[in-house]
Amino acid sequence: MRNRQLHLFEHRDDVESQGADLEGLLSQDLNFHSETGTYASHDFHPFPAKFPPQLPHKFITALTSPGEIVLDPMMGSGTTVLEAFLCGRQGIGIDIDPLALKISSVKATPLNVKHVLEMGHEILQRARMAVAKERSDLKTRLEKRWDRRTRQFIDYWFTRDTQLELMALIGEIEKIPDVATRRFFEVVFSGTIITKSGGVSLALDLAHTRPHRAKVVLKATSMKRANNAVEASSRRHRHETKMLRSAILEFEKRFKQNLGGLAKLAQSSLPPRFLYGNAQNLPLLDASVDLIVTSPPYASNAIDYMRAHKFSLVWMGYSIEELGRKRKEYIGGEATTDFQFEELPHATAKVVADIAERDQKKGRALHRYYSEMTRILREMHRVLRPGKIAIVIIGSSVMRGRDTETPMCLAEIGRALGFHVPKIGIRQLDRDRRMMPVGSRPNLDSQIQQRMHEEYVIGFRKPDTLSTAPRRRR
Repeated sequence: MRNRQLHLFEHRDDVESQGADLEGLLSQDLNFHSETGTYASHDFHPFPAKFPPQLPHKFITALTSPGEIVLDPMMGSGTTVLEAFLCGRQGIGIDIDPLALKISSVKATPLNVKHVLEMGHEILQRARMAVAKERSDLKTRLEKRWDRRTRQFIDYWFTRDTQLELMALIGEIEKIPDVATRRFFEVVFSGTIITKSGGVSLALDLAHTRPHRAKVVLKATSMKRANNAVEASSRRHRHETKMLRSAILEFEKRFKQNLGGLAKLAQSSLPPRFLYGNAQNLPLLDASVDLIVTSPPYASNAIDYMRAHKFSLVWMGYSIEELGRKRKEYIGGEATTDFQFEELPHATAKVVADIAERDQKKGRALHRYYSEMTRILREMHRVLRPGKIAIVIIGSSVMRGRDTETPMCLAEIGRALGFHVPKIGIRQLDRDRRMMPVGSRPNLDSQIQQRMHEEYVIGFRKPDTLSTAPRRRR
């Protein structure tokens, strides 16, 4: 690991570091199946559909020099920004999701490990004491913490005992005065709830588009006893069964894991910037960015991040109503009332029209998606310096049996906005590393699994001199 970290900071003076051939880069192996993606702080918090850190690393080291600016305008878990930080570049991450902002900033913020270790032990000790001796106070705080709708959500997805433990933990975390340290523990806390197995909630998994509540709930004093109980249950109930774990014990495990990653982060003279914002209207100056590496949501909103993220965000002061409003702003939604559509280039418009013939609502949703992506690509074109590159990693989708041809459409939109698109690379996805639903098996007839076995890596190059005026909204 130490050698890996040193390698990330090496200054490369060869031709590749000064500006490699984009087409050549996109022709290389982009799979990285044999490489680990959990070094440094990359594994701080579960996040669906993360690309491997080696992917942005390849483009960052090949297309930028130390000190240059690398942007991810839809940063998600912050993989690109963390790699920029590790490579000695100035990373900028922007996202509209409040949990994504917390996770990303924590992953790239070095802290005093000794101080964090002491603070973690204090949190655990006080939380255990509160659960053992101050249960009535915890119950009172639980009753006063949320509005009725949020309270109903909490009661449906968390047992009373789990609520008490989580309340004890978050109560101690909220007392931490230093913002960066408090965020670190908020991410640890969130990581006990949002996991592929649904963490300490009653959700069977939080990787699925719509979480499912366990029908059989088991309490066990040990993993061996719990495993025996599951084996004894019927096959029909096996994937409907949840083994409840102590929230405090799970917090302790996640804390120790994240502390190990924190120890591998070094201080930098180029700390990354994290901004709340919409990629359709970037809060950045014209021609101020040297490289963009990002992965937008798929068309048809294949992964609804807020469905999972609200499970921990409600414990951090957000209400269900507030999170619902935020969700409507996400890229790829289906609401089109009063939406301002963009004029689409010919082939993209034809794809939208074909799907609209099969399902008008789906067609309008796809038109919305490509309109949003038009505005995003326009903003990327604006903030990139002349001659610089944007890398967009995207998968295609299926609507009513028709492929949305997303990579082709985005390439066409990019060309209409003035980008050069020399090549679209393809990477095969490692299914074992995807956050697929618990208990799911390969299903060749499943549309979601069909479109999740590969991604496309589109290279957009902004010309040295501008020759094509961007299309305007209508």
